Amino acid sequence: MTAATEGGIVTRIAPSPTGDPHVGTAYVGLFNYVFAKKHGGRFILRIEDTDRERYSAASEKRILEMMDWLGLTPDVSPTNEDDKGPYRQSERLARYQEYANKLLESGHAYRAFETPEELEAIREDMRRKGIQGNYDGRARNLSSAESDKRAVAGEPFVIRLKAPLTGETSFKDELRGLVRFNNAEIRDMVLLKSDGYPTYHLANVVDDHLMGVSHVIRAEEWITSTPVHVLLYEAFGWQVPQFIHMPLLRNPDKNRSKISKRKLDTSVDSYREQGFLPEAMVNFLGNLGWSMPDGREYFDVAAMTEHFDITRVSLGAPVFDLKKLRHVNAHYIQQLDVEDLAERARPFLEAAGYRWDDEDYLLDVLYILQPRVETLQDFAGQSGYFFHEDVSFDDKASKKLAAGQGYLGDLERELALLDSFDPDGIEEVIDDYLHERSLSKGKVLPPLRAALTGTMSSPDIIEVASILGRQRVLARIGRALQYVTSGLPDDNPVKEDEETAQESVR
Repeated sequence: MTAATEGGIVTRIAPSPTGDPHVGTAYVGLFNYVFAKKHGGRFILRIEDTDRERYSAASEKRILEMMDWLGLTPDVSPTNEDDKGPYRQSERLARYQEYANKLLESGHAYRAFETPEELEAIREDMRRKGIQGNYDGRARNLSSAESDKRAVAGEPFVIRLKAPLTGETSFKDELRGLVRFNNAEIRDMVLLKSDGYPTYHLANVVDDHLMGVSHVIRAEEWITSTPVHVLLYEAFGWQVPQFIHMPLLRNPDKNRSKISKRKLDTSVDSYREQGFLPEAMVNFLGNLGWSMPDGREYFDVAAMTEHFDITRVSLGAPVFDLKKLRHVNAHYIQQLDVEDLAERARPFLEAAGYRWDDEDYLLDVLYILQPRVETLQDFAGQSGYFFHEDVSFDDKASKKLAAGQGYLGDLERELALLDSFDPDGIEEVIDDYLHERSLSKGKVLPPLRAALTGTMSSPDIIEVASILGRQRVLARIGRALQYVTSGLPDDNPVKEDEETAQESVR
């Protein structure tokens, strides 16, 4: 491990606020966070907002909210600055101009005055000749006097890196060892645009140095840009940070293509809105390309930090497998105590239009569904029959009702006479009924399930009946029997009178 710069270990993420908070940002942010915390360092979030055409203030806000939601709150950020700020690049333009001028003075950069039309002609000529790149470096040959004269005259220009034409540039990657590039392959990249805004190359190097970043942990797609950054560090005479390029997240397709929103939901906000828990998301991301030394599957940020070793990162293609994420999320939902679960599930139930007067009733509903769901949204999808009376019967339920009409009539009479309407009492009545008539549960319980829930997929129907209560159970059995005898089609069940349909859930 390369020694940290003076001031200790500092890591950062620097997302561009141009859209939904990306799972890739969360992934890289997690590894930056735990690396810094493992070594007692600091974690920075810097906003790279120099693309003003695509910049979104709402996106910036959501990025910061995402990190808080995941429990990866940075030590410093645009909302919690220190003396090395500001932490938005758009507020640091004077610094970039200053350092671009230093590169001009030292001969490591030059002004280029080509118009957009001239640049397109250059690119076309290079394509025709089979030359890679999009600029031929012709402005390198301008004298300092001519360059200064044209700049003073107000002619628009960009500032480009004057990359060496021979030799090689190399850097050490903690995961890949020594990485080498022939300088002939490094282009004269634009560092400062004609509008005074920097490109990523200049801004990230200047900011990382001034903010004391010791370890640059970012996605592997930046490897090809790193020699440009190394050249800039050397041109300024600054210490080069340690580079660690994380493997890219991949789609679960046969080609393991780079994760993209065309093939997969990449928005952390979307997963949050679907009812994924932050601790599950962090655990899932932590298992992508890394593993705990003891092989455990489930761990929180604190445990990951305690056992973190960056060299355990695998360079294989980590797959963002939604089925696996749902599995992990289900595990964490099942670990919640029901009161905590209620606070998390409440917004999803309310958004579905469900209402309840009794908090204990809500806890009973969530408790019985808890082992069956994978997301908080699933609670809303699976609990409708607990919160409204106009239960409709799907095809399978309709068939079970028709086949079990006689059983339902018998159960309606038996349950009406039950003294104690609790799980034990309900089960005893049903067991006695089955025994007296030599029937199996497979004959009797499915029609009861269909009558009470409208579906053949539900928790233990005796528990469901106990939660619903005697009055509602009897009303639903009666309604189901009426539905069967009326011969109405499945999608048009018998409507209850307005007063019953709007009865408050008790």
